[in-house]
Amino acid sequence: MHAIHLSPSDNIVVLARRGEAGDTIQWGDGTEGALRLASTLGLGHKVACRRIGTGEKILKYGVSIGSATRDIEPGEHVHLHNMKSDYLPTYTLEHGRLFGGGAGAH
Repeated sequence: MHAIHLSPSDNIVVLARRGEAGDTIQWGDGTEGALRLASTLGLGHKVACRRIGTGEKILKYGVSIGSATRDIEPGEHVHLHNMKSDYLPTYTLEHGRLFGGGAGAH
């Protein structure tokens, strides 16, 4: 196993070790999925395990962690260069309201 598929609904896998561009990574028992890495990435990085269309939610642990800002092909690194967080703006706004500071506080 070179990657971890945290939930069956996820469209990303997380690297369980460093991988070089062109390496084939697999997850599960090897029959769950496999793909070639588009670039060299370190442990813990997210990789698309299927095509993700522009605007589609990025799912990790079965929960949206952001939206694709462009099409992402299987094997591509998924990070801030091709996704936007759907969490940070909401968290910042709620944090300000709850604790009297930060974004949204007056």
